[in-house]
Amino acid sequence: MPRFYYPLPLATGSLLALPDGLVRHMNVLRLSEGDTVTLFNGEGGEYAATIADLDRKRASVKVGAFNPREAELPFAVTLAQALPEASKMDWIIEKSVELGAAAIQPLAAQRSVVKLSGERAEKRHAHWQGIITAASEQCGRNRLAQLAPLMDFSRWIVQPPTQPCILFSPRATQTLTEWTRNQPAQALTLTIGPEGGFSPEEESIAVAHGALLLSLGERVLRTETAGMAALAALSAIWG
Repeated sequence: MPRFYYPLPLATGSLLALPDGLVRHMNVLRLSEGDTVTLFNGEGGEYAATIADLDRKRASVKVGAFNPREAELPFAVTLAQALPEASKMDWIIEKSVELGAAAIQPLAAQRSVVKLSGERAEKRHAHWQGIITAASEQCGRNRLAQLAPLMDFSRWIVQPPTQPCILFSPRATQTLTEWTRNQPAQALTLTIGPEGGFSPEEESIAVAHGALLLSLGERVLRTETAGMAALAALSAIWG
């Protein structure tokens, strides 16, 4: 059943006019009057809805029963990702949403090739927010991952931590699997460097502010692979 994010209050029995973006999406999917769809607004749960009217420019739906179904991990994971090259960040955000990340923190690290600031950073943030919405529609999540504004790594890492922060490094002596098996399921932050990893200076600052250096095993993973491997491992070990 097609799922759509509707960023306004939903209530059983209401008749809603849909925004232009959803109208275009429904037409692309060749839906028609009488078809059933699912709506969610990011506040939890979802609603069945029936298309009451649909043409090329407008659509309305009749909202049906509420379903409290959730698809969240039982522990909140923040993915702090240093900006990679080209469009890799798009893929990272999409897949991290599918794997259950509760929040995403883009970081500008010393070795990040891509540099974003001002209006360009704002446009990328809006673009990434759209990817989060589309990925949530596709994978069945009813809550949107929180997307934080881009920050310099040196400014972000010195903030007082609200949860354990793991930074992945090939110089670490303990693996994520070893650490996780001796810890209860808990909220934490996974910090991933750009191509070339974090600099020794950045790692030292991170450790000085409480970050735990861990590795993902004997193989060196690409920046777009590391976070996904870590999320999958946490899901497997902590359930």
